Amino acid sequence: MFQILSGAPGAGKTVLIRGLELAGMRVVEEAATDVIAWWQACGCEEPWRQPGFVDAILDLQLQRQSSLTPPFGAVFLDRSPVCTLALSRFLGLTPPVRLLEETSVERLRTLYRPEVFFVCSLGFITPTSARRISIEEARRFEVLHRQTYEALGFRLVDIPPAPAADRVARVLTEP
Repeated sequence: MFQILSGAPGAGKTVLIRGLELAGMRVVEEAATDVIAWWQACGCEEPWRQPGFVDAILDLQLQRQSSLTPPFGAVFLDRSPVCTLALSRFLGLTPPVRLLEETSVERLRTLYRPEVFFVCSLGFITPTSARRISIEEARRFEVLHRQTYEALGFRLVDIPPAPAADRVARVLTEP
């Protein structure tokens, strides 16, 4: 089953996933940042305002997950379709039917471990061309992420702010 890492933008998930990969774990990259970067490279300055944005993220997430489907050991995901559901809600969008199907409790139970490593905010945001969210918005997004996962029956395991190596060790030693 897939092991999910989630949390607010800028919380350090990508650094954590990199550390897990360097520790020999199989990982699946986050999709939203790459979708945003591609659309921006194609001339769309704010892709999150475009129809099909959430679908494009879901498509890339599922494509990446299918390339590393278990049973060959743990696979850590930098976000999941549940995060995309939270994102669509955060943006005030109606989630596409496919996303609702992917995040049905029955489907989630077949693919993902019941606990989610929730990477807690570092208390600041480093802006990028894809990450234009303020710290206040990121905090609201973090709350919405928590609520979305909990409503679907996941148990959140907080990964508090700490040096990157300590966060990796925490994930690797959690039962």
